[in-house]
Amino acid sequence: MGRKVLVLNADYTAISVCTVPKAFVLVYLKKAELLKDDDRAKLRTVSSSYPLPSVIKLHQYVNVPYKGVVLNRQNIFKRDGNKCVYCGTRRELTLDHVLPKSRGGKTNWDNLVAACKRCNGRKGDCTPEEAMMPLTVKPFKPTFVTFLRDYSGSAAKVWAPYLSRSVSA
Repeated sequence: MGRKVLVLNADYTAISVCTVPKAFVLVYLKKAELLKDDDRAKLRTVSSSYPLPSVIKLHQYVNVPYKGVVLNRQNIFKRDGNKCVYCGTRRELTLDHVLPKSRGGKTNWDNLVAACKRCNGRKGDCTPEEAMMPLTVKPFKPTFVTFLRDYSGSAAKVWAPYLSRSVSA
């Protein structure tokens, strides 16, 4: 039951991701409609079988304030493809400030990258240019919808048509 369900607002814009049990309750109580189910599995009780939700749409429009992507270690790693932005390895990842904090570098999306311990130590208190260690990707702040679309793993294929509507809307 560790699967996630994409929740769409009444206007089909993506507003969140929830657990399967939460999505099932919303559909069962008729607060949401099932748009896409996972045809590989079912929710079963002793006497009944229900589709496993993958995408649901709320019946009532919910006014949601702007939702950004939380700045945390896991999301930086996801954005950078779970690999070091200097050498490309996937082992022993840490966070690196592109402009070191000691030189006024901020802790934000545009200054944090995933780096292996070796590259992070080698770069030290220098900028990538000074250390002659160019970044393979430029750090950026992802939007909520693009983050869901690009970093949601296997669910991305099922969610893609619904998220492309949210991007263009």
